Amino acid sequence: MSDQPMSRPVPKPTAWSQPYWDAAREERLVIQHCNQCATKIMNPKQYCPSCLSDDLGWSESDGQGTVYSFSIQKRSPASPFVGKGPYVVAVIRLNSGVQLLSNIVGERAFDVQCGDAVRVAFEPIPGTDITLPVFTLVG
Repeated sequence: MSDQPMSRPVPKPTAWSQPYWDAAREERLVIQHCNQCATKIMNPKQYCPSCLSDDLGWSESDGQGTVYSFSIQKRSPASPFVGKGPYVVAVIRLNSGVQLLSNIVGERAFDVQCGDAVRVAFEPIPGTDITLPVFTLVG
């Protein structure tokens, strides 16, 4: 197994996910919700995973929450985070009521513990107009 990070495809915004990518570019976090069954959804989906409705809306999130679980990654991550260590993958529970899998970045990322407060940050993917939401530890 190589020590080189495996490359991952750059996300491709689509007509139904465009509000998510537009908000990220403006350094705002939005989450989807189903207008049919009220399920909150993260990351962008074309259909509600609960009821399969395509009647979805968007709402702002303050981008704050807590770490539910995490995994410290020993290798450098795939683009756009190459050279940005430490690197942690975490399940985050946002205060807005949605749970998501995301990255924790920053010098203190390896200090992460379950229950730690986090807030959203944004990382542009070099050479594209795409900005990804990531998280950093608060405090």
